[in-house]
Amino acid sequence: MAAEIQPKPQARTPVLLNKIEASQDVVNTAVIIPKEDGVISVSEDRTIRIWLKRDSGQYWPSPLSDILPVFQEFILSEDYNKMTPARTYQAHQGKVTVVLFVLEMEWVLSTGQDKNFTWHCSESGTQLGLYRTTAWVSGLQFDVETRHAFVGDFSGQVTILKLEQDSCSLVTTFKGHTGNVTALCWDPVQRVLFSGSSDHSIIMWDIGGRKGTAIELQGHNEKVQGLCYAPHTRQLISCSADGAIVVWNMDVTRQETPEWLDSDSCQKCEQPFFWNFKQMWDSKKIGLRQHHCRKCGQAVCGKCSAKRSTIPLMGFEFEVRVCDSCHASITDEDRAPMATFHDSKHSIVYMHYEPTTGWLLTSGTDKVVKVRQQLQDTLFVCVCLDRVFLVISLIQVKKYGNPKRHLLQVILPNGVGHKLLNDVQCMFTHFWTNIMLVLFVKYFC
Repeated sequence: MAAEIQPKPQARTPVLLNKIEASQDVVNTAVIIPKEDGVISVSEDRTIRIWLKRDSGQYWPSPLSDILPVFQEFILSEDYNKMTPARTYQAHQGKVTVVLFVLEMEWVLSTGQDKNFTWHCSESGTQLGLYRTTAWVSGLQFDVETRHAFVGDFSGQVTILKLEQDSCSLVTTFKGHTGNVTALCWDPVQRVLFSGSSDHSIIMWDIGGRKGTAIELQGHNEKVQGLCYAPHTRQLISCSADGAIVVWNMDVTRQETPEWLDSDSCQKCEQPFFWNFKQMWDSKKIGLRQHHCRKCGQAVCGKCSAKRSTIPLMGFEFEVRVCDSCHASITDEDRAPMATFHDSKHSIVYMHYEPTTGWLLTSGTDKVVKVRQQLQDTLFVCVCLDRVFLVISLIQVKKYGNPKRHLLQVILPNGVGHKLLNDVQCMFTHFWTNIMLVLFVKYFC
């Protein structure tokens, strides 16, 4: 019998590993090279560089490559010191905003400020299809299993498209933000879509549940610039323009925020609001301003909602307005934070998370790229094998290499737990890491 124990997120600050400060302009896109200690960056001056970590511990760039204001594909040499143009995609008439490569489909998906969403065959370079959006697209995600593309635009709308080899069909659209969508992130396991916006909020859309559930996350004071998801720890990482990095624990059952109720008078003390002239005249009282309790959604006056509280289960990590009765019902346990907050110390333009290493990359308006070790990824696997109780704890991710499969073979008897061994091996292989294992064995009478 096997069980998986999900850990709680650790409230530790991400460790700054290195800085890249040689860019001549703001880096608007950068990615970590998974199997190399390196970074690929693209900056506003239309240059692309590959930064590899040298023996000195510093990142040094490859020879500079200029890119034309078009959609291009390059081939990298094995030593990452040369880039050869391979193909130019005739995709957009305006600035390209998002590009996704889908290896399983051999598709290249792209969006631009010309309001076009296109997908090309990466083998032939042929355009397979095009969809015209209502506003220019700022967020794009793709689900391989269902071939659904999630498109977020500047109107605040998210559109779901079903892609075929040479056509697409509109599945649905939904809108929950008051500002434009700035980032999208898709979790294919839980089938949840996260959207960030210039209205400072994040919304978690339960696509797989098919119930229209939307849960808000309020933890930023500026527009959300990036979203990344760590599936093995079920943590959402978000960043905003003021440099804040927030790590959200998504391994909890969160609650939807209630809809705000309409009323002409306070639903607690029944005092009229300022537009309710009839009740104001009858009661000879001056109308009051309307507010809403964030917990119950009732329309209340300022006197009946003078208190503030955090409601982490509803996504409110900052104190918000609540009515007196709801404030009394919220316990200290209910106020326990479900997110950790960190200062990147620069105004973030772009963020990238590499799950195989646990590294978090941010680029800022200060023209600096920072690489951090994100909160340590902790994974627990509990197994009962006859009279042996085995706990395997992945406690630290260090360098790249092959998983230590022989450590598992020492503990597991021949022919026992073979499926478990394969499952664990596959799981560790996913991390592409040389891991430290702590093995605890308890024998029962």
